[in-house]
Parts: sequence; C-alpha cells; structure tokens
Amino acid sequence: MPGKLRIDIGAPSDGNGYLLVDGTVTGFHAGKESGTRPLVNMVLVLGFDVYRQAPEETIKVVKAEGYDLTKVHEETWNGQSVYVVGADKGDLHSKQFWVDKSRMLFLRLFEPQQSDPKNSQEIIFQDYREMAGGWVAARVEVKVDGKTVFTEDYSDIKTNVKLSPSTFDPKQFNSAH
Repeated sequence: MPGKLRIDIGAPSDGNGYLLVDGTVTGFHAGKESGTRPLVNMVLVLGFDVYRQAPEETIKVVKAEGYDLTKVHEETWNGQSVYVVGADKGDLHSKQFWVDKSRMLFLRLFEPQQSDPKNSQEIIFQDYREMAGGWVAARVEVKVDGKTVFTEDYSDIKTNVKLSPSTFDPKQFNSAH
C-alpha cells in the first residue's frame, strides 16, 4: 500500500486474477498474463490509499479522475452524518464519494457506469470493524441503478501482515501468494 491490490479468483493454483499496481491492472487466466491496461481503481484510492499517502497525492488522483472537489455538502445516510464530495445535493449520478463525518471513513462512491454512462454505479463499504487501531469494511456492495449486482463479504481478516513485494509482481503472479 498504497496503490496495490491483488485479487485471486478461485484457488491460487488456478492462476486466475488481477494485479492492480500504481494505476495499472494486469489480468491473469490459467497462469498466463491476459492483458495490461491503465486503471485507477477509485475504491482502492478512497477506501485504502487515502489513509496511507499524502493528502496532495490523493487530491491529484481524485481530480485527474474527474471528481469536482469544489462541490461539497452534508447529508444524513443510514442515520450517519456524512460529507458528500463531488456533487450537488440530490445528484446521485455525478462522480462523487461519501465520507462518514465523525470517523472520516469512506462509505460510498457514485459514478456513471463505464459500459453505459446513462446508468449509475454505486459502491458501498459496510460493516466496518475496528482492527489494529484502524477500521476495515467487511462488506462491499456494488449496485447499478439501485439494484445489487455484486457483493463481497470478508472473513478471517488480518491486519498488519507483511507482504513480500513479489505478491504484486506480475512476473511472479503464479509463485507468490
């Protein structure tokens, strides 16, 4: 961290997954690299990197991804006071993110869907758990136009684990787990 995420799909021995490293995603299928392209994952930036890098770096990335940092307002969501950054009140389509006002934790992100910009995608971090002096969301929901299309539920969460740099090296995807 920051800027690194590894996703293994299925058993690691199957060799399927993705590496997101410093704005680039590399895919793997059956142990072979299936493609590389630029990709800034805003959930990674706002849900994780923001807590481990200089504010100026986060601001640079967020602005480059088209979020309007001059638009900020307050809302109440699920009984919590939140800051909404990137959109006017009532706008749930523009690129925006929501932050818990009291703990400053990332809660949700809205953006036009890449495959069909008329539709909105919402990503929600839920079930925050206090761990090792910080907070970890144990559930992530992805919705398109209000309908849940994908969820991630995490268990056996470990924090402060030392990871070898090889974990995020595309050349070592099959051997470093």
